[in-house]
Amino acid sequence: MADAAIEIRDLRKEYAGSAKAPPKLALKGVSFDVPQGSVFGLLGPNGAGKSTLINIMAGLVNKTGGTVRIWGRDIDEDHRNAKLNIGIVPQEIVFDPFFTPYEVLENQSGFYGIAKALRRSEELLRAVRLEDKRDAYARTLSGGMKRRLLIAKAMVHSPPILVLDEPTAGVDVELRKQLWELVGELNAEGVTVVLTTHYLEEAEELCEQIAIINHGELIANKPTRELVGMMGEKIIALTVDSDVGALPADPRFRKCQSVGERVIEITYDKSEMTAGQVLAQVQAQGFTIEDVSTREADLEDVFVQLTGEADLAAASS
Repeated sequence: MADAAIEIRDLRKEYAGSAKAPPKLALKGVSFDVPQGSVFGLLGPNGAGKSTLINIMAGLVNKTGGTVRIWGRDIDEDHRNAKLNIGIVPQEIVFDPFFTPYEVLENQSGFYGIAKALRRSEELLRAVRLEDKRDAYARTLSGGMKRRLLIAKAMVHSPPILVLDEPTAGVDVELRKQLWELVGELNAEGVTVVLTTHYLEEAEELCEQIAIINHGELIANKPTRELVGMMGEKIIALTVDSDVGALPADPRFRKCQSVGERVIEITYDKSEMTAGQVLAQVQAQGFTIEDVSTREADLEDVFVQLTGEADLAAASS
């Protein structure tokens, strides 16, 4: 892919075993591209291999096999330039709490060999809305401010790619909104953003394309709308006039469950039946319906289905 910001081919990582534990294959030949200028989601359950993949790109973990190219630079053959083209925002808060935000950015700029006249510390503090905290100790910043400072720290060398590893973990709703506004502004300026998150509604709203990893394997890599459209399912919630005993049944129902004393949730395939047919079946089995609401399957439904299928396949192999 000529316009790929990141190219990953047959990436493998095996961690050595010990007397108490066998070797662990964390990545099993993963291959995908991240298009330039996109917001790309990298999703997967805990332990799926996402952090290992990010740490390989960051140069913190050595891969066992395969190739990784960052902005056209191979991480083995041209490590220095590959690293200059990527900024990593880790899950952990990592900077000296006794430095000020300005000092944090100045020190990071020094690590990249940026001359004082070319440093962007003041500009970046304004960009992440921390200019009024320029000279405060970093330890006095709120959680959201620390997250924004991490983004500024990752951007000191003006990389065209920014990787955000669970950036909103433990952050309240308002601060999450502020972070995503900032990320949107960076993307609008041409920065390619790679995002990992456990908030699937965020990924669905923000990401143009999503790759899902499970047990070290790539199990999906599609445009977000196409991925969600894979389900072809619809969910209908029915409020009935009395407590639910036995649930209504039909072989075409993908799932039927009680989600409240008087609420039944039915999942069905739109190619097999209509909402009207679902209602007719429920009424025919003696239920009186008082209220109806419907929704399309979302990314969370897709994620649960795909990872569940992968877990079953892994268990049977």
